[in-house]
Amino acid sequence: MMSRHTIPLLFVSIALLIDFYVYQGVLVLTVHLEPITQTSIRWAYWGVTGLLVAPFLVTIALGVGFQGMLFRRVLLPFFFVNYITKLFIAFFLSLDDMMRVLKWTLRRVVRVPSGGVPISTGIARSACLTKTAMAAAVVPVFTMGYGIIVGAHDYRVRKVKVKLPRLPRSFHGLRIGQLSDIHCGSFFDKEAVKTGVAMLLREKPDIIFFTGDLVNNMADEVNAYIDVLDKIQAPLGVYSILGNHDYGDYVRWISLDAKKKNLHAMCAIHQQLGWHLLMNDHKVITQGSDQLAVIGVENWGTGGFPKYGQLDRAYHGTEDMPIKLLLSHDPSHWDAQIRPHYPDIDITFSGHTHGGQFGIEVGSFKWSPVQYRYKQWAGLYQEGTQYLYVNRGYGYIGYPGRVGITPEITIMELEKA
Repeated sequence: MMSRHTIPLLFVSIALLIDFYVYQGVLVLTVHLEPITQTSIRWAYWGVTGLLVAPFLVTIALGVGFQGMLFRRVLLPFFFVNYITKLFIAFFLSLDDMMRVLKWTLRRVVRVPSGGVPISTGIARSACLTKTAMAAAVVPVFTMGYGIIVGAHDYRVRKVKVKLPRLPRSFHGLRIGQLSDIHCGSFFDKEAVKTGVAMLLREKPDIIFFTGDLVNNMADEVNAYIDVLDKIQAPLGVYSILGNHDYGDYVRWISLDAKKKNLHAMCAIHQQLGWHLLMNDHKVITQGSDQLAVIGVENWGTGGFPKYGQLDRAYHGTEDMPIKLLLSHDPSHWDAQIRPHYPDIDITFSGHTHGGQFGIEVGSFKWSPVQYRYKQWAGLYQEGTQYLYVNRGYGYIGYPGRVGITPEITIMELEKA
C-alpha cells in the first residue's frame, strides 16, 4: 500500500526529470556564449528549480501540508507556471528528438555507397527547434498567469432545471443553490471570495447544499473566512457534507488524538456557520403538507480515497419520501453504489473533480483531462429517472487558478413533470 507521501514524491521526481530534459535545450542555446555567461545561466536555471522544489520536499518530510501564505501566494503559483511552461518546451524538444532518432535510424539502415560519406555516430539537437520551443513557452506563461490572476475567482452562476414526476406541488419551482470544494486553505483574495458569495445570495435560493471540501487539510484554514461564509444562508436552510480533504488524511499528525480533534473542530465550524452537517444522516424538509428528504453521506468514492460514507444508514427512514435528494462528495459514488442499489434517489449532488480546473467549454462542448479519470465530471447527467449534478467547484487546490473551467455557483430549479 502506498504511503501518503508516495504521490507527492513521485510528483517532485517527475518535475526534476522535466527540469533535466529541458536543461538539455538550455545547453544547446548557451553553447556559443562566453563561459562565464554559460555558467551564470546554468546556475540560475538550477537555482530556480531548487527554490521551487525545496519547499515541497520540506513539507513532505515534515508532513505539515502545503500551508502558509508565502507558499500559497508565491511559491505555488510560480511552481505551476514554471513546470507547465517547461512541459510545453519539452513537447517541442521531444519533436526534435523524434526527428533525430528517425534520421539516425535511416542512416543506419540505408546502405552508404562505397567511397561515400561515412555514417555519422550521432545527430546534433536542432538549435532552430530548441529556439522555437523557448519562444513558444510564452503561451503557457500567459495562460497560466491569466488563470491565477483572473480565472481563480471568475465565478459563474450555472442554472439548470430538472423535472421530477413525483415532485410534490408545493416544491414546484424550488430553487437549490449548490457550492462545492471551497478549499479555504488555497484562497489568496478574500474580497473576490466575498463577491462570489454575494452572487449566490442574489439568486435567492430556497435551500443551499454544500457538497464537501471546505478545507485542504486543517480546520483552522476556515478561520479567516468565517465572516464571509456565515453569510451563506437560505430560508429552508443550508445542508452540508464532508469531502475527502476535510478529514485531515493528508497530514502527518503528531497523534491520532490530534487528528480527531481537527475533525471535531471541522464539524464545529459547520455548526458555527449555521449549516446543517449531515454525517450519514438525513433531514426531512416540510412545506405545507408536503415533504422531501435531504440525505447526506460522508465521503465515498472509487478513486482510492477512504470510504467513510454509509449510505444505508443515511437512507434509513426516507423510504416513504416522494423525493430524495442526496449529497455525496465524489461523483464516482453514483455509478458504483447509488444507481445500482438506490434507484429511488432522484438527484445526487456532487463535486470533487473541480472540473479539472483546466479545460475547454464552448456551448455544449466540454473537455478536460479529468474526464479520463471521472466519467461524470461537470454538469448534469441522467440515467433513467435518476440525475447527478457535478459542481465544478468554488475554489481550487494545487494549481492556484483555473483555465477554461470557471469556478461555479449552481442554481437548480425543480419542476413537477
